[in-house]
Amino acid sequence: MIGTLKGCFAFLTFLALELDFDVESDFISARSYGHSDRTSGRVDLFKNLSIDVRDRHVLLVEDIVDSGFTLRILLEDFQLAKPKSVAVVALLNKHASHHVEVPLKYVGFDIEDDFVVGFGLDFSEKYRNLPYIAVLKRMNMNRNQ
Repeated sequence: MIGTLKGCFAFLTFLALELDFDVESDFISARSYGHSDRTSGRVDLFKNLSIDVRDRHVLLVEDIVDSGFTLRILLEDFQLAKPKSVAVVALLNKHASHHVEVPLKYVGFDIEDDFVVGFGLDFSEKYRNLPYIAVLKRMNMNRNQ
């Protein structure tokens, strides 16, 4: 299991606890939002893998798929490592917001084009610790609360 930091940590933990076989986990870090509620369209990679995935089955764990840009870049990057297979599981999918198509094998919930926080998802590093997922209203974002 490879999780995309930081938003996936809660979902990956809950998912891993439900599996009845041995898994190895690692994390990568990519960002396309910065301190905005919209993707910048540019993907920055901050942490790469510390385990070798060559000839291994990889489950890439995403918190949310929005534009698809970040996931597309990550999948292209994974192909360079030559895994046996790569499947993607996303807790949340904003299909209407996709700018590029990405292969999602498993999706927890399809959601509208709202900015959501909680259960690991944030706005400007806030709200990750909410034990639920909520829509962040734009008036709150403008006041940076």
